[in-house]
Amino acid sequence: MSTGVLLPFAAWLGLREAADAAARAADLVDAVRDRLPAAGPLTIHDLGSGTGSMLRWLAPRLPGPQHWVLYDRDPELLAHAAVDAVRAADGAPVTVATRRADLTRLTAADLAVADLVTASALLDMFTADEVERVVATCAGAGRPTLFMISVTGGVRLTPADPWDAEFAAAFNDHQRRAVDGRRLLGPDAVDATAAAFARHGVPVQARPSPWLLGPEQAELTAEWLRGWLGAACEQRPDLAVRAAGYVRRRLAEAAAGRLAVVVEHRDLLAG
Repeated sequence: MSTGVLLPFAAWLGLREAADAAARAADLVDAVRDRLPAAGPLTIHDLGSGTGSMLRWLAPRLPGPQHWVLYDRDPELLAHAAVDAVRAADGAPVTVATRRADLTRLTAADLAVADLVTASALLDMFTADEVERVVATCAGAGRPTLFMISVTGGVRLTPADPWDAEFAAAFNDHQRRAVDGRRLLGPDAVDATAAAFARHGVPVQARPSPWLLGPEQAELTAEWLRGWLGAACEQRPDLAVRAAGYVRRRLAEAAAGRLAVVVEHRDLLAG
């Protein structure tokens, strides 16, 4: 099934950034501040940085000079992330360094100088073994860890349609697919991550962080819908014929401002 041309990944990250920012559990930032050093520049390591949305959201919410180290596999995304100038909450400077790296191969030594480890929209792309390694690295470094905007599989569309649940189930199965011999956790990643921290004796706070998409986010809703249905039909090709009419109806509703979507995520603070 063709759902239309999807955006390049960097453009998709830009389109979703405002929704991510609105959804993140801001009260966890208050808890983070209590765990950070009172004096001296902060060093923050951001995993899977993409174009730097976590940096742009969190740095202005923390006081004092900050040095961010951004990790990603994609050098083009990191180049985007290093361009924008950001200031701390009190106007202090924020410096940025980038590192191209396989996040699942980082060690506690790589994070030894960090005061805080962060990530956004990352965990669902890990396998169970990779989550174990990343959590062991963060726990071994002994630093607070803030993982935000992790999908949990819940989606609610208004008005409802009898086929919503079928497409949602197929999409979630797609998120759990095997890729090059790796079985992704998809919507199970948040629970797996919290459980892994618990095994290391690290307490975890969790907060809901849903996308709330209405008429003001019609462009994002349409792009999300195309990707959601495309993945569902890739997982279950038998849904393609049904999806063709469904996507036309839903895109028309989004364009007319009549479609509301809740995409559920959860934020975790460990440490």
